[in-house]
Amino acid sequence: MITSSAFSGKRYALLGLARSGLAAAEALLASGAQVTAWDRQDIARDKLAGRATLADPLEIDLTGFDGVVVSPGVPINNHPIADRAAKFGVPLIGDVELFSIARAALPPHKVVGITGTNGKSTTTALVCHILQSAGLPARMAGNIGLPIMGREPLEPNQAGPGVYVLELSSYQIDLTRSLACDAAALLNITPDHLDRYDSFDHYAFSKSRLFAMQGSDQFAVFGMDDAPTRAVMAEEQARRPAGRAVPIDREAISGMQGGWPSLQGPHNLQNAAAAVAIAEELGVTAAQWRAALASFTGLPHRMERLGEFGGVLFINDSKATNQASTAPALAAFPPDPNPRIHWIVGGLAKEEGLGDCAHYLGNVAAAYTIGEAGPRFADWLGDQVKVERCELLCEAVQRAIAAAKPGDVVLLSPACASFDQFLDYEQRGEHFRSIVAALTCGDAE
Repeated sequence: MITSSAFSGKRYALLGLARSGLAAAEALLASGAQVTAWDRQDIARDKLAGRATLADPLEIDLTGFDGVVVSPGVPINNHPIADRAAKFGVPLIGDVELFSIARAALPPHKVVGITGTNGKSTTTALVCHILQSAGLPARMAGNIGLPIMGREPLEPNQAGPGVYVLELSSYQIDLTRSLACDAAALLNITPDHLDRYDSFDHYAFSKSRLFAMQGSDQFAVFGMDDAPTRAVMAEEQARRPAGRAVPIDREAISGMQGGWPSLQGPHNLQNAAAAVAIAEELGVTAAQWRAALASFTGLPHRMERLGEFGGVLFINDSKATNQASTAPALAAFPPDPNPRIHWIVGGLAKEEGLGDCAHYLGNVAAAYTIGEAGPRFADWLGDQVKVERCELLCEAVQRAIAAAKPGDVVLLSPACASFDQFLDYEQRGEHFRSIVAALTCGDAE
């Protein structure tokens, strides 16, 4: 784990002891800090029993505390902890801010920060893969599911200093004050998580703070497909020297995409271009990143290729929890010559309508609607594509397999959150994988 003498003797209160909260508590305790921790789940609190004071920060005197460390899952826009911390003049921070404070005690290193509404997980994993393929010590963490304070410190090697590659959600950025990334990317800003913000503008501002924390000489790369992202780029270009805040250049590498099996579709072209820009900023050569793009295998639940069975390709894109995230998946499989996507869609809807998915319905042979939002998707699709109302994922997969022909694609890309039927998108994706395995047993090609 990451420790620092900067925390020794300091007092921190923690609220939320899931993955990142527990890792932060362990790191603070190992650094000699006094920790008061709380989680509404007994089983979470029990992991710190006897080593930390177990008390709710909402109910104790916070005078003299150096920070209240909040899990990104706590909705600070309407949770009373924000007013409580402010009442005592104690900063409200997250585990990424603890990492920023600890950086001075770490061996020489660099930090990459990647944010955006969609595509950040793939881009984070791809940057890490490129750097490791080039021989650089690199480690990914953050919103990708790997708490940064629980990661082991990196040591430099002959290829260069270690690089921490952080996927950063808006929630994590909200709880960070001083993280100055050596290189950062903003892929896009589209409506999402608006229950946590007063408006879309506030959500966009949250994303922009990652770049405001950078120094003017540090590097940033920006997507060009939406006005809010372009606006952030324009602000950063105005305060930085030429070449330090640049647009993502997809055209420069588009001719190579056919050689990247796990990076198909226009969205992955953007992810790859952003990763290449960051890798080159960190000294990776063209020959090195070309080889790495070809060998990248992708992430679980994000355009994950489960294999071909009976000539039909199965794709697990369970991480697509909104329409803007699903649209690129639909775009990745154009007709050949007929529509070939059997699209499994539905869950707990975040927004109304088809959004950007409407542009790619010509690629869809049939849609199989599931979950709470299934009937609404069936209505939104109308007679534009064939619709089968299924409710449950297992039924949708069965019907899709029965209808699919060699060359077709069975695509789980729900455009919805999973919480109506599953714990999270990972459980939904694992369930899809197990159903596909059971129904295609013996048909692998």
